[in-house]
Amino acid sequence: MSYIPSITLPGQLFAEPAVSILLPVVLGSGIGYAVSRKSIHVDTAHIHTHGACHRPARQETQRRYLALKQPPYRPSPKVFGPVWTTLYGLMGYSAYRAWTIGTASLNPQIVALAKQGATLYTIQLGLNLIWTPLFFGLNRPIEATADIVLLTGTVGYLTYIWSKVDEVAAWALVPYLGWLTFATYLSAGVGYLNQWNTQDKEVDEPPADKTPGTEYVNEAPEGKKSL
Repeated sequence: MSYIPSITLPGQLFAEPAVSILLPVVLGSGIGYAVSRKSIHVDTAHIHTHGACHRPARQETQRRYLALKQPPYRPSPKVFGPVWTTLYGLMGYSAYRAWTIGTASLNPQIVALAKQGATLYTIQLGLNLIWTPLFFGLNRPIEATADIVLLTGTVGYLTYIWSKVDEVAAWALVPYLGWLTFATYLSAGVGYLNQWNTQDKEVDEPPADKTPGTEYVNEAPEGKKSL
């Protein structure tokens, strides 16, 4: 994969640290919010959505529950908002460092690697943003899992490329890469346990085996207003 300007975000976006950092946060939040208003939420929806940004829409959908079997080691829904905010911020910071340091280099090979990484970064961001619409908007767990596998591989390659430009930029992607590996397990696990069919599993009441003393969907203590 070489540098392809036509499918790469403009360099000006990477050159400004605030823009580079906030761009994935804003895009990810916007996509997640849009899908959350049209689809039913389950705990694993927070893999690619941001709880802190979706509170009103999520409250509207808590009357219904998508009863999906879920794999072991599913984290509490509370962790996903802070985790994704942090990962998107680190992603943007990595892009800022790699682009500004790489394109300012006197070594043409470093410049080429920085630009190649920018193309890979743009591709991985697109793959990241379509996971939630695929899985929850279109109920396509097979396509969503294929997407996140491709996303994880792309980020791994991007980390390798940018490690040749700036070590800090590469290390900033390591937590993201680790989380994507875990998210791939969750996506594939949900798909497999539900026979790769997430349609027609909406129920109007919480499941009988829900955690005692908690509300369904967000697992908040009963009687407390959801955030």
